[in-house]
Amino acid sequence: MGGKEIGAFHILLEVERKLSSSTQNQALNALVFLYKKVLKIPLDNLDFTFAPIGKRLPVVLTSN
Repeated sequence: MGGKEIGAFHILLEVERKLSSSTQNQALNALVFLYKKVLKIPLDNLDFTFAPIGKRLPVVLTSN
């Protein structure tokens, strides 16, 4: 596996499983860590970008 497969995995998480952007980023960070630090395999051709995390306003008062 290389950068193309990691990019395909990212698309799977985003489109098919509809995971949140923070979950997608955590999974990708874990894969990058695995390759670089544990397996010592350089990831030269990374074919993905991390998902943008949206800003959410805190819910202080509710109508309930």
